Amino acid sequence: MPFLPSTRLMLFMLGSIGLITLPHAWHIPPVLFGFFTLMLLWRLFGVWRPSYLPNRLTVFLLMLAGIGLLYSQQHSVFGRDAGTGLFVVALGLKLLEIHGKRDVYVIVYLAFIVAVTQFLYEESILMALYILLVCGVLLATLITQNSQAPQTLPALKTSAALILQSLPLALVLFVLFPRLEAPHWSWLDDDTQARSGLSNTLEPGSIAELSLSPELVFRVKFDGELPPPAQRYWRGPVYASTDGVRWRAPPVLGRENNPDQPAFTGTAYDYTLMMEPQKQNWVFALEMPTQFAGGLRRNGLYQLISNKNPGDRAEYRLSSSPAYNTGGISKTERRENLQVPGKPSVRIVELVRQLQDKQARPELFIGNLLQHFRQENFHYTLSPDPMPDQPIETFLFERRAGFCSHYATAFVYLLRVAEIPARVVGGYQGGQINEVGGFLEIRQADAHAWAEAWLEGRGWVRFDPTAAIAPERIERGVNVDLQIASGAVNFSPVQLDAKTLSWLQRGRQLWQSVDYNWQRWIINYDTVNQKAFLQSLGINDFVKLGYWLLISIAGIGGILAWRLLRPNRRRQDPALVLYRQFCAKLSKAGIEVDAGDGPKTLAERAAHRRPDLAESIGRITAIFIRLRYQADSKTSDLQVLKTLVASFRV
Repeated sequence: MPFLPSTRLMLFMLGSIGLITLPHAWHIPPVLFGFFTLMLLWRLFGVWRPSYLPNRLTVFLLMLAGIGLLYSQQHSVFGRDAGTGLFVVALGLKLLEIHGKRDVYVIVYLAFIVAVTQFLYEESILMALYILLVCGVLLATLITQNSQAPQTLPALKTSAALILQSLPLALVLFVLFPRLEAPHWSWLDDDTQARSGLSNTLEPGSIAELSLSPELVFRVKFDGELPPPAQRYWRGPVYASTDGVRWRAPPVLGRENNPDQPAFTGTAYDYTLMMEPQKQNWVFALEMPTQFAGGLRRNGLYQLISNKNPGDRAEYRLSSSPAYNTGGISKTERRENLQVPGKPSVRIVELVRQLQDKQARPELFIGNLLQHFRQENFHYTLSPDPMPDQPIETFLFERRAGFCSHYATAFVYLLRVAEIPARVVGGYQGGQINEVGGFLEIRQADAHAWAEAWLEGRGWVRFDPTAAIAPERIERGVNVDLQIASGAVNFSPVQLDAKTLSWLQRGRQLWQSVDYNWQRWIINYDTVNQKAFLQSLGINDFVKLGYWLLISIAGIGGILAWRLLRPNRRRQDPALVLYRQFCAKLSKAGIEVDAGDGPKTLAERAAHRRPDLAESIGRITAIFIRLRYQADSKTSDLQVLKTLVASFRV
């Protein structure tokens, strides 16, 4: 006889497959997801109209169409996106070909693979809970398939019980089983999703575009005191060469080992920095990093570079000191950082001459320039007027309104005209404190640009002209929510005490704290973190690790076996428990209680032996019979029986 799956089984399976594949609507091309949806709806319609299901030839033609669509969209079957699309298309086609129980098993197992591919795109705790839920429904499909009398609710309960029983074993394997790192060649399969952020090129106004993005860049947890807001500069790319409009990062090849290493003084801050996936392999350390973990290097521009895949989330242990001296400057660096595009205009030269003193001391010129920004009616804005031609000169003498990149590039340009080596530094400034988790969150809206000038005896020194125009930007930071909502500059209010935070803000910070710990302790539990954790337990070699694995699995297996194989003791009827207490009191009074006595027989014999207790014996027996054998008992009868038995004295 042909295999005819039940309607309940098919609806159960199709529903779970639809839930598992739904998040991929945002991951694979719409054409491929539409193809899968068509196959799913076709099979759903076939549950009630089997005659409308396609024959073998039609399925073959659909397979060719699916392969054609897959190749036209992905041009390959290898890699994350192409492989996911292949599994989704194959799952949709397999739904139209169910001829036996084996096909149901193949579909369910293929659906489990599609569920796992979700974690190639998103690793949040919400996605993990969602996949766990839909996999539980999919497991219930297998239970329904192998049940003599399938029912939905019992299948879901059994599925939940199996998952709960497997969690301890999964936890042990997660913690103790050796981690397998992805090979470096897998980086070639680049994430095609666009990510915003800083780049190797800076244009005045480019950071203003990031100021409206709430995208998380990294999170920082300090071991002790947080640095004050004015020191929270997170160093990124350095821009030295310019054509007057764009500023570009210079090549650092050949200058990896600076002959003059920075000298550090003052307080050092130790912290853990968790980078979110990004386009570049930059690590935004607090300026200036003194110590950094393996896998990081500091290039000749004092920027940290990671050898890890930038598309993966990564965690680093760092130490930074805000007080430093970078030492001397090479001829190449001096030439690079004095470069200007063409001859400066008369107005630029005149402004520089006015700000210089007779001895041409760099420190005095810089102070005069910052004072010029404060006094000459300059403004800080996210939406300055366009300045396509001669942007620096237009900004300085006409518009006088701009964002941090306008001020930093104009500041550096004027210093170079004054023969002071200078360059622009990009990165992030500030960050929002999460009061619940005790860490800083730095988002794209915190993107910032500042300047560095080389001074004799001090090395490269940071100057932030934005602080001269809008000191609240540095001291209080950006209010990301208000800035995105209004599209205008909004700075955070003075940090409030935790008790004054609104419940909505605290709820959001609580969730962000949960997500931070999920990412740190679960997602980032890589080989390095596992090794450190196991060493803290005294596990230093594979022999000890093997013992721990065997003992842990055997212990959990023994507990589960005892739980599953022990006799199933049914919960006793509370009325029967009270009646047995009553019988025990009769035995103490010398009244024999035989195992075969019914309640009425025992009551008659007890009343004959103890006439003084006949009324109490009769009431207790009547209520017990009503509770035990009659349908008209009341909820209050059990309490009455309990009271009578407790007050019965012999």
